[in-house]
Amino acid sequence: MARLSLEVVNADTATFDCSFGRGCDGLCCRNGRPSVSPKEAALIKKQLKRVMPHLRPSARKIIEKEGFLSRRMKLGRPMVRVTDTWCVFFNKGCVLHKIAAEDGDPLMYKPVQCAMFPLQLDTDNNEWYVRQWHYKGEDWNDLFCLNPQNTKRKASESLAGEIAMAETGVADKAFLSS
Repeated sequence: MARLSLEVVNADTATFDCSFGRGCDGLCCRNGRPSVSPKEAALIKKQLKRVMPHLRPSARKIIEKEGFLSRRMKLGRPMVRVTDTWCVFFNKGCVLHKIAAEDGDPLMYKPVQCAMFPLQLDTDNNEWYVRQWHYKGEDWNDLFCLNPQNTKRKASESLAGEIAMAETGVADKAFLSS
């Protein structure tokens, strides 16, 4: 296994395997409202013509009328809109992920907060960790992908792309900005 240059405090014990399409219907996108930086918003806006045909009708309608960003703020940034309790970019999976995978990197068009999931920065002590049931008070216990018993796959392997993204420092700005 390759040595990580980013320290993830529970890398030796955390397990994770996204089970979307294998028993999970995308619960992490339900009421998903990541904050979006101006750079991320511009990148998503450039892809909207490709994204729109893949969206749910209610999501297309709200984006056409009001845009994909709401007036709600998190970390000093606007948040992605939700319609029918789902992120506007969700339609049987993340449409941004699907389009980006076609272009060679499934994380490139997703807001950093979505792309990094379940890797999390503990802003109190500036430590990265993998979200797991009951670890550091995790309360999203309806997501069975965060259950350490759900898989034996080491998070350090399954989250290699997310860890690489965090190593670039781009994620620090998304999690630490205010």
